[in-house]
Amino acid sequence: MIHPLAQVHPDARIGKDVSIGPFAVVHADVEIGDRCQIHSHAVIYDGARLGPSCTVFPGAVISAIPQDLKFAGEESTVEIGEHSTIRECVTINRGTVDRRKTVVGKHCLIMAYTHLGHDVVVGNHCILANSVNVAGHVTIQDYAILEGVVAVQQFITIGQHSFVAGGSLVRKDVPPYVKAAREPIAYVGVNVIGLRRRGFQESLIRQIEDIYRIVYVQNTNVGKALDLVEERIPDSPEKRAVIDFIRHSEKGVMRG
Repeated sequence: MIHPLAQVHPDARIGKDVSIGPFAVVHADVEIGDRCQIHSHAVIYDGARLGPSCTVFPGAVISAIPQDLKFAGEESTVEIGEHSTIRECVTINRGTVDRRKTVVGKHCLIMAYTHLGHDVVVGNHCILANSVNVAGHVTIQDYAILEGVVAVQQFITIGQHSFVAGGSLVRKDVPPYVKAAREPIAYVGVNVIGLRRRGFQESLIRQIEDIYRIVYVQNTNVGKALDLVEERIPDSPEKRAVIDFIRHSEKGVMRG
């Protein structure tokens, strides 16, 4: 149902059973999947692509042009996966020539007043709490959780299944499976509670703890620590994920 007080461009592609509330604005080059709910006063600009069963709350602005002075009007998008929720007054800017798109994955919750800058990629099943600010070109991998008022510097990567405590300033990459807090941002342990909730076996959690004990607790340099992990820890996809993440970090990983 499209409310008569909504402004929906006739060229917008609207799926089945979509609800668009009063005073919402949907521009021409927009795709909204089946069963989406667009609440009153939301604004969906050109380039927005919403998968099925998404919800956009009042005051959210999706796919406005980037806050980047180098932006030259190139075609780009914001792509939001199915079953994701965009809460009140969230702003998600579309991409630039770098990635050409800003992405929010499936089953994500982006809470009120959060900002996602241009060319950000958020994985599946992520939670970004109130007033998180994410600069351009950031990558947030699957199942990451950022608590309220976290600020993430541009070009940072936050690893899968990680947890960043509220109020943190993220200036270095955050590896997978860890908890990050303090100022400057630092390792404060493995995200054991989150891993258990997602069905990780206790033996695997202990292996991840052993990996990070070598990386962060034994006071060796990073290169030596990774060599020791390769030597001492049995092979697993999780071990490989940690090693590959740290070896390929361009910004450098946070300290222990």
